[in-house]
Amino acid sequence: MFTGIVTDKGRVRSIEKKGDTRIVIGTAFTAETIDIGASIACSGACLTVVDKGNDKDGNWFAVDVSEETLSKTSFGDWKEGAAVNLERSLKLGDEMGGHIVLGHVDGVALVDSVTPEGDSVRFVFKAPAPLVPYIAPKGSITLDGVSLTVNDVEGDTFGVNVIPHTLEVTTFGEATKGQKVNLEIDVLARYVARLKEAAA
Repeated sequence: MFTGIVTDKGRVRSIEKKGDTRIVIGTAFTAETIDIGASIACSGACLTVVDKGNDKDGNWFAVDVSEETLSKTSFGDWKEGAAVNLERSLKLGDEMGGHIVLGHVDGVALVDSVTPEGDSVRFVFKAPAPLVPYIAPKGSITLDGVSLTVNDVEGDTFGVNVIPHTLEVTTFGEATKGQKVNLEIDVLARYVARLKEAAA
């Protein structure tokens, strides 16, 4: 479980396609504090650490990504040097700064527009049609692992404002129109909708 508060912006160091795809990510997390088998949210997807280390280029960890995960996320577009939002799993007693994030990507949204608004930047995203009913104004949403508040919803698009701090410490400072982002709907919206279906 995560909160959508990114604690490091890592970089893809290498991508090796074998049975699964192994991705090595450079990080500011010290290798000694990363356990093999630990869960780390990588741009919103909960992935398992299978290797780690430290070399002349700094600390790194490796994850294996299945074809299923590649098909449901933006990871298939990643190249060496791509920025990755990183969050370690929540520990008992940690501050709940964002909202409950499972690290289970529901779909891929597209950046529809990027517009400066004062010191912040307004992003409009185009959501996959099946996920639109779960997105509500003033509700929470996770985009590339970042907990954000939905400002408005119009058809299959929705807008969020990203403040300067978030732009600096996450990949949103590098995001451009047409880019794919991993989207996870609010878990509360998911279960409310399921209860409504069961009651119907």
